[in-house]
Amino acid sequence: MNKPFSPVFFLIFSLFVYSCRTQPEVSHEGYIPDKALGSLYEAVEMQSVFADSKTFADCTPHQPPKEILALYEAEKDKPGFRLSTFVLAHFDIPASSDTLFKSNVSKGLEAHLVAQWDNLTRHPDSARQYSSLIPLPKPYVVPGGRFREIYYWDSYFTMLGLAASDRFDLIKGMLDNFAYLIDQHGHIPNGNRTYYLSRSQPPFFAAMVKLYAQYQGKETALAYLPQLEKEYKFWMAGSDSLTHSAPTHRRVVQLEHDTTRVVMNRYWDDRPEPRTESYREDVLLGQKLPAAQREKLYRNIRAACESGWDFSSRWFADGKNLSSIVTTEIIPVDLNVLMYNLEQTLAELYTLKGNREKAASYQKKAEARKKAILYYCWHEEKGYFFDYNFLKDQPTDAITLAGMYPLWMSLASPEQAKRAAAVLKEKLLLPGGLVTTLSKTAQQWDSPNGWPPLQWISIQGLRQYQQETLADTISSRWLNLNKAVFSQTGKMMEKYNVTDLSIKAGGGEYPLQDGFGWTNGVALGLIREKKMKPSLDKINR
Repeated sequence: MNKPFSPVFFLIFSLFVYSCRTQPEVSHEGYIPDKALGSLYEAVEMQSVFADSKTFADCTPHQPPKEILALYEAEKDKPGFRLSTFVLAHFDIPASSDTLFKSNVSKGLEAHLVAQWDNLTRHPDSARQYSSLIPLPKPYVVPGGRFREIYYWDSYFTMLGLAASDRFDLIKGMLDNFAYLIDQHGHIPNGNRTYYLSRSQPPFFAAMVKLYAQYQGKETALAYLPQLEKEYKFWMAGSDSLTHSAPTHRRVVQLEHDTTRVVMNRYWDDRPEPRTESYREDVLLGQKLPAAQREKLYRNIRAACESGWDFSSRWFADGKNLSSIVTTEIIPVDLNVLMYNLEQTLAELYTLKGNREKAASYQKKAEARKKAILYYCWHEEKGYFFDYNFLKDQPTDAITLAGMYPLWMSLASPEQAKRAAAVLKEKLLLPGGLVTTLSKTAQQWDSPNGWPPLQWISIQGLRQYQQETLADTISSRWLNLNKAVFSQTGKMMEKYNVTDLSIKAGGGEYPLQDGFGWTNGVALGLIREKKMKPSLDKINR
């Protein structure tokens, strides 16, 4: 006859089981929801348990994913099984993306924007087991809405508003967070989620560092020199091994003109599969293509996400359909201008540090890239800057606001800038500001939408070449649109319809978001600029 287990045995056994269940199953970077949850993740996404595909990506399991997956496989075919009930029982669901911030329209737009910083600020994260969130050590500002984490390129434009609000504490914290991410992961991911680690976003870190140094002193930039160099190595990885027969590797492309070899950059993602945060959308699109073409599709979709322009006809082979996307075949003009700025910044900081050899090396790289941008991206006949399709060996024919980046970084000649400004005024200037492209595809980075970061880049690019009247016109139209929507709704939007001011923006994979980090930042930056302009005009006179 078997003896019953003693209470002491049960206590010891319970402690053993508890300790096993609370030990991390994988490293923090290893918990990527679709990878860890397999068939369960696929079922939740494809059956649309949540209206937004990103919601389940941001859910946190109560127990090791292996255990939840095993329970799902054991229970899914039983009578009465409900997938939504199962998910609610085994996961913490992120809070609603609806803003809880109550606007006081009567106080005016500027007061609202300054007050919003506290609403959009997140405090240092605590590591949570099996969460897709990558913890950050310092406070940071999120965009708002469904975007619950920090986003890379958004943050530069958010910082413009923080600077206008004298919130240099937050700018410093965000810079430190990005430096932390570079040290931990070798690059700044799209956002601080594990499922974003396979890609970055437009490399604005150098511009952020220079923005902070503009107010706090140029010596402050030296603290970020190691991380700036690491980021450069991330974007240029594999460039030394490119050859005539193997001219591409990840984010680098070798181009050859006569006897000149130059390396330029493209957007990329290391996972050629459906996105974790938009799993259902990608699978359904992939099903329209032969199986052999899906990996290429997913790679190009993800590369477009690295660009921040997800999605735009700019990346489409046929100019119309997302299924024709060829992002990795394109040398983007904006990306290469940002890389030029990174090279220039490294040269400046090494000069400041007294390392002439390294300064000269990065200056040489910057000069070679400038020459390449002017050669490959300037279209003399059309008088504007374009992306370059390196497989077709020709510029694309898409007129977009990406073509204003060379003016922003003063790469264009005065004549090129004058002609680009004329194109901007004739084709892209609308009642609410600048439209992103001329194409109407129902994609959010196409007509009729205007986006805050591109208004800022274009306005500042024009100012670099004394195109003040046009710059002021764009600024006024954009701010008037911001103010009109705010007075009607009490909200700031992620993007705006600049064609018909009575209609909200639309298109893309998710509903219009309010909050909104970079919109607030650009608006405050433009308001500050407007206040300062009379005194600057007086000085210039």
